[in-house]
This record gives sequence, structure tokens and C-alpha cells, in this order.
Amino acid sequence: MTTTSDPISDLLTRIRNALKAQHRFIELPSSKMNFRIAEILRDQGFVGNVMVKEEDGRKVMRILLKYGLNRNPVINALKRMSKPGLRRYVSSKKIPLVCGGLGISIVSTSHGVMAGHEARGKKLGGELICLVW
Repeated sequence: MTTTSDPISDLLTRIRNALKAQHRFIELPSSKMNFRIAEILRDQGFVGNVMVKEEDGRKVMRILLKYGLNRNPVINALKRMSKPGLRRYVSSKKIPLVCGGLGISIVSTSHGVMAGHEARGKKLGGELICLVW
């Protein structure tokens, strides 16, 4: 098993690559942060079900991908904003509105990881993790 220095970028890249190859699901090592990001994507309608199972003593997360008409992916793009080498923090007023509200931003706040519109409503700023549209 290889370790990655940025598991969030790994998650986003795996989703991006699987959508291009039109896979039905992806599997990757589970972490609390990745699971929460996947839950937000599920709750906002970008992916299908998210499951965690234990294989050989390791937790593995499976994310079912969603496609629309003509097998077009529901997710058009995923963009990592805050990276390990350059963290990006925003106040609640500076959380970006993605594609006029059609996309979402994901923010790690002091009250946990949440969608940008939820953080804006609770007046919470934090680390801007990624944008999805």
C-alpha cells in the first residue's frame, strides 16, 4: 500500500479519472476527511451512494458515480483550492459562489467540513478545500 501526501487531491483525481473512463464507482482508502467530502458530494447530488467497508483490516471507501443523459457525468469539474504547500483560508463573506450557485465549494470550518453555502449561512469561514461544478 502506498501513502499519499495529499489524500484529498488523490480523491478528486480518482473521481475525475473514473468519470472520464465512465466507471460506475471508485474505491480508495477511507479517511474521516475524504468520507465527509464524499458525503457532501452525495448530499448535493453529485455522486450516488458512499459506503465504507473493511477489507483485510483496512477501511475502504466506495463511491458510486452519477451520470445524466447520454452517459454525461453529473460532475463537470473538480478543482482543489487549498493545497498542502499553499493553504487557502476564506472568511464567510469570501466563500465563492460556484457557477452562479449550480456548483458547490467545500470548506473545512471549526464546526467540521461543510458545503460553502452552509458555512456562509452559519457565518463560518475556514480552509477552502475544493470547488465542484
